[in-house]
Amino acid sequence: MSLWQAIVIGVVQGFTEFLPISSTAHVKIVPVLLGWGDPGVAFTAVIQLGSIAAILWYFWDDLVQVTTGMVKAVRDRDYDAPDFRLGLGILLGTLPLIIGGIFVKVFIPDFDNSFLRSSATIAIVSIVMAGLLGVAEMVGSRIRNFESLKMHDGITMGLGQALAIIPGVSRAGATLTAGLFMGLERSTAARFSFLMGIPAITLAGVVEFKDFFDAGTETIGWLPLSVGLIATVISSYLSIVWLIGFLKRHTTWVFVWYRLAFGVVILTAIAMGHTPNL
Repeated sequence: MSLWQAIVIGVVQGFTEFLPISSTAHVKIVPVLLGWGDPGVAFTAVIQLGSIAAILWYFWDDLVQVTTGMVKAVRDRDYDAPDFRLGLGILLGTLPLIIGGIFVKVFIPDFDNSFLRSSATIAIVSIVMAGLLGVAEMVGSRIRNFESLKMHDGITMGLGQALAIIPGVSRAGATLTAGLFMGLERSTAARFSFLMGIPAITLAGVVEFKDFFDAGTETIGWLPLSVGLIATVISSYLSIVWLIGFLKRHTTWVFVWYRLAFGVVILTAIAMGHTPNL
């Protein structure tokens, strides 16, 4: 892998991880369409850590506040405290993803090569999720702010997050869609989605990082890995900043149309025989 390829794939991972368009789908599809082939499990496992670092970097103050608030609430036995309910909601909201992951490991042991990770599935799921996000944009009341979040909101959003096990769903897209259906403001839904993503992305990164040791780095090299990781951290952070600011002023329709076009392009490429199996 060249340094240029490492930078491009790192930037793709970073920007798409937090946008509602599916990073898994893009990290798989983009390198193949550029003729580079699959970047491999070792590389993708390492650059995933860059997204984790970026989200911890941006939301560090929020994490400290929620964590200290939960500790104080437990000490004071004040279980109605907002920080306690929000933190517990985030933790409980992670359970559906864990359960879904265990289900896949047990019942679909060859998940990486299953039809659920095929290019056709990615395309169809992208189109379906585009439709759901569009419906949520139209029917969502968008009247609830961050202070109105409750424990059950975390559980509800966690159910949507669990769908992201399937490439093309997008963890950010599923949680943002769920947030809009719950009546949250767009920027509030995005911010809550990011906080929900901290344990989810961290767990996914830890699970995938074992592939780094299994696959080794002989065919990649430490320099491309390091450059790709740095590119991911920077682009991930910029993606978070940009999306929160964007959703304060704009709708999510640009992502709806993008996801629809992305799915159609892949299906067209498949029909023309230009897209290899992924």
